[in-house]
Amino acid sequence: MSSFDQVDLSNRRAMPWNAVPRERPDQFRETVAGAVAAGWRIASLFGMPEGAGAGETSIVAILANDVRAQLGAVTTLVGDRYPAISRDCSQAEVFEREIAEQCGVTPEGHPGLTPLRRHPADHIAAARVAPPVSRDEYPFHRIEGDEVHQVAVGPVHAGIIEPGHFRFNAYGERVLSLEIALGYQHRGVERLLETADRTRAVLVAESIAGDTVIGHAGAFCGAIEALARSRKTPRAQSIRGIALELERLANHIGDLGAIAGDVAYAPAAAFFGRMRGECLNLLMTLSGNRYGRGLVRPGGVGFDLPPGMASEMVDRLERLRAELAPVSGLMFRSSSVQARLEGVGVVPREHCERLGFVGPAARACEVVRDVRHDHPYGIFRFVQIPVATAWAGDVFARALVRWLEVQRSIEFICRQARSLPIGDAMVPCGELAPNELAVAMEEGWRGEIVHVVVTDSVGNIRRHKVKDPSFHNWSALATAMTGNQISDFPLCNKSFNLSYAGHDL
Repeated sequence: MSSFDQVDLSNRRAMPWNAVPRERPDQFRETVAGAVAAGWRIASLFGMPEGAGAGETSIVAILANDVRAQLGAVTTLVGDRYPAISRDCSQAEVFEREIAEQCGVTPEGHPGLTPLRRHPADHIAAARVAPPVSRDEYPFHRIEGDEVHQVAVGPVHAGIIEPGHFRFNAYGERVLSLEIALGYQHRGVERLLETADRTRAVLVAESIAGDTVIGHAGAFCGAIEALARSRKTPRAQSIRGIALELERLANHIGDLGAIAGDVAYAPAAAFFGRMRGECLNLLMTLSGNRYGRGLVRPGGVGFDLPPGMASEMVDRLERLRAELAPVSGLMFRSSSVQARLEGVGVVPREHCERLGFVGPAARACEVVRDVRHDHPYGIFRFVQIPVATAWAGDVFARALVRWLEVQRSIEFICRQARSLPIGDAMVPCGELAPNELAVAMEEGWRGEIVHVVVTDSVGNIRRHKVKDPSFHNWSALATAMTGNQISDFPLCNKSFNLSYAGHDL
């Protein structure tokens, strides 16, 4: 049994920091790579400066075993360099690019150590040793050959969307490779979460990705509650679950409409767009905000769900369910839509498992990966939502997974709203325990959200690591585009609908 496999760590449970196994850098690399080869995956991997002089850095790995519903943790102490895990484990590539940029630590042997966000380190201690970063230069890979050309898209786009740069190497219209350069939305989120008081920090968590307010606030509060030994009531857990699934409904329905719009199927695009608004209106009824701001707070929820409001929510969702069925039939049974979605933007299952993709992008490759099922928390410990999967890994499969999840989320919300437990919506959430580590995982609508919090000797937050599902899945978009036409890019991009801000932090 590996050292990390023996720690008492699970979703939303705190453990003493000194109980995390610490290994030599070379042994640390072998442990993490060996665990991934044995069926674990990297949920989070980050650096944490040690001491005022920042002469050393702790590298922390959080590993997840989805079959055994288990989390593991292991750490090592390094100087200015260490043996790269990504030499043997592709899942670590993006994480180690982030560590190099944030902490000034070089992973020796990394296969492609390009900048991740192109911003100086947020931590003052790390900034003293981190190499200078150029925000304007990025070493794009170029494929040489007759008639091979590059096409640059962004960072300023024609639509009202966030900025990101996409560089295609193409032969005619066929894409040979896609390289994605991000970082234009970097706001120093992690440093804000570490320095702000709790009242302000939860507002920062809600703003990590503007369409994932409930997901990130839930993960933030989960970590804080674990460190404070605060136990939410069953009623608060149920209301949080309802809000999370309403957020999933709104975004999945909106994405189905956008995919229909990208293939010029106007009827479904119009109907789905209107129905997305109904889900946002339900969130506004519950919290006073169309995106759920102000609802999820440490200790529970800021707003209760009275019986009259719960009954109204069920009635409106039943009407929504009846309206969605014929619209989905219009979209999924149309031969012209099927022809445009099937076989486009394929992500092979082996790529998904090797690189650690999450959310609908993974489930569309027949990978059963869902935090609500694999690492249940809150209300999901008692009420299981069946995991929706498809097998083809293309745009059609990703759309189908969304449609299946829409149906199951509606069923879940209606059941919870009809039988809310009795109790308070909020309980006290006190001071954080000193010298502890807590991991909170949440299945946001894009996939797995992870917040890792480490406290110091007096209970202040020493490190708050955030991982949005987009951090994993931007490389899935690059994988999906290889071999497709450049004109397929808007459709492939929309089928993932990743967050620039969630990645850039």
